[in-house]
Amino acid sequence: MGHGDKMGSKNKYRRMDSDLKEDGDVALDLQQLDRSKSTRKYVFACAVFASLNSVLLGYDVGVMSGAILFIKQDLNITEVQQEVLVGCFSIVSVVGSLAGGRTSDAIGRKWTMALAAIVFQTGAAVMTFASSFQILMIGRLLAGVGIGFGVMIAPVYIAEISPTIARGSLTSFPEIFINLGILLGYVSNYAFSGLPVHKNWRVMLAVGILPSVFIGFALFVIPESPRWLVIQNRVEEARSVLLRTNQDEKEVEERLAEILLAAGISDSGKHEEKPIWREILSPSPSLRRMLVTGLGIQCFQQITGIDATVYYSPEILRSAGIENDTKLLAATVAVGIAKTSFILVAILLIDRVGRKPLLYVSTIGMTVCLFGLGVTLSLFSGGKFGILLGILFVCGNVSFFSIGIGPICGVLTSEIFPLRLRAQAGALGAVGNRVSSGLVSMSFLSVSHRITMAGSFFIFAAFSALSVLFVCALVPETKGKSLEQIELLFQNQHDWKEGKLELGDVEHLVQKD
Repeated sequence: MGHGDKMGSKNKYRRMDSDLKEDGDVALDLQQLDRSKSTRKYVFACAVFASLNSVLLGYDVGVMSGAILFIKQDLNITEVQQEVLVGCFSIVSVVGSLAGGRTSDAIGRKWTMALAAIVFQTGAAVMTFASSFQILMIGRLLAGVGIGFGVMIAPVYIAEISPTIARGSLTSFPEIFINLGILLGYVSNYAFSGLPVHKNWRVMLAVGILPSVFIGFALFVIPESPRWLVIQNRVEEARSVLLRTNQDEKEVEERLAEILLAAGISDSGKHEEKPIWREILSPSPSLRRMLVTGLGIQCFQQITGIDATVYYSPEILRSAGIENDTKLLAATVAVGIAKTSFILVAILLIDRVGRKPLLYVSTIGMTVCLFGLGVTLSLFSGGKFGILLGILFVCGNVSFFSIGIGPICGVLTSEIFPLRLRAQAGALGAVGNRVSSGLVSMSFLSVSHRITMAGSFFIFAAFSALSVLFVCALVPETKGKSLEQIELLFQNQHDWKEGKLELGDVEHLVQKD
């Protein structure tokens, strides 16, 4: 009996010890879960606040499509002045984008976003009180420079603070906010169109100043980019930021080691004597592949006519048969809702199915819709059927844009370049994007008068078909790869062209390195 009691006692202690271990494991799991939730919320908040400048770009695009109808009446501007007023915004933003790369390397990603907001709001205020076309242009030019800073830096910042597993969806946030801004611009047009002509467009433009309040608040919430901090030799600050944006310390140390390695390679002797812009202008084979992919996707995003479709949607729908201004502005709200709604689909899928499958769906769908819109405007305009088809194809085009090439363009450009070149190469991509947008916006009405509006959309459809081939041949899959692993991916020409979906190829590259 004594022996049995001892055995029972030992088993009891073992069970108690096991229970204590299980309780400890449960407590540890709960603590890890709490940290995981806190980290996700913090990174989400950072991505939202960093994307606020994008609301300004979207709002301007949306609001100008309606405001220009009333500016023409109030200031008696010509059609050429209308094209210059709309298109110069994108062209002059090149100045901001080019300056943004160097500025963000000098003062940091965070304060470059602040500068972007200040310059844009100054321009918006000048436009609101403009009494002539010349003053309106001054405000437009200032606002364009501010937007140039903003569109370049937001994706770079978000990519640099985001954990690998969620980087695609988080880096898409600027595109979400651009779409939200466009929708708000359309709604503003419709809401204030009933005011007197000399007031309504001013109120529409003035509303765009409001987001500055939230941007000012955001500066007290978001941290600086850990990768920029490493470049500045502020490694402990970088580790502190990574601890707040990643879920476990092991991952933090791995990310920090990769960033230090990338920064160390960038600072090694073979690059030391070569300025960044000279390196970009005479690139190595791997950097050349990055530039082809980054610049190509940025230009294709715009030469397929998305900004022309958004800026001039009232004119396009008028060609389809809608004549009343109020009905035109109401129809543009439907376009804005479609564009904003489908961006959410991209956010849900981008880190699950990958970048490349969404790009295929997007570019093929846009090609069909642009061709269909050309056919509608040439054969069916004027009747109810033509109006219905026109609205359907415009909404379809912006929806397919939002599913893929809209958000993924910024994601890819912020992912593919090495740390040392990321800001300024990203600025170069933004320049290509804005120049393409400006050229299309400034020539759309003139070209449409010469070859008809239907002809313009047949040209956009042809460019969209070319973008399908570009994605197939030259865009790799980057889903699930860290920024440093993507850099290695471009060093292998075969994997770059294949764009493999598996993580194994990147792990192989890392081991090989």
